[in-house]
Amino acid sequence: MTNKEYDTIKKHKMSKKFILPRSEVELFQEMVKGTKKLSQDKIVHTPKRKKVMHYTVERLQQEQVDASYYFSDEFQPNLATEGPMRYLRDGASAYELKKLRRGDYVPELFLDLHGLTQLIAKQEIGALLAACRREHIYCACIMHGHGKRILKQQTPLWLAQHPDVIAFHQAPKEWGGDAALLVLIENDDIARTSF
Repeated sequence: MTNKEYDTIKKHKMSKKFILPRSEVELFQEMVKGTKKLSQDKIVHTPKRKKVMHYTVERLQQEQVDASYYFSDEFQPNLATEGPMRYLRDGASAYELKKLRRGDYVPELFLDLHGLTQLIAKQEIGALLAACRREHIYCACIMHGHGKRILKQQTPLWLAQHPDVIAFHQAPKEWGGDAALLVLIENDDIARTSF
């Protein structure tokens, strides 16, 4: 390397704090001699989903009614009373619940129940679960809020009754903390080895 080339390299440095000695630059140039610049080959992988079809309003309403059929105000599932709100369906892997707690799952759908009555909240949760099944979505977030704590108490009771709910856990802070639940929904096209 000539002095002129070395001086040019020194001038084009962004930071004057770290300049390699001439011997290091020459060693580097010797090592990379004959190499070719790589072309950009970045590939963006999109999730494989079935084609979304357009459904009639009647079919969507029927799905909502069917999904909310499972919600009873009389039934009291055996949920944990201490610590964060959580539920794991019988036969499901405890590791799924742990991944929910850590925030490993990113919810793809969000449902905000603020300001809704119990009846409408049940219907909306039913619609959310039906939409998750229809759109092949595995994780959703239900934001029940604090308020008078009615929806905060009822939402887990309703979710624990639905056969498509694998697990739910109090959401991590970035998804709403103790005012929200992350829910795992069973999908036919997702083969899980953890069950």
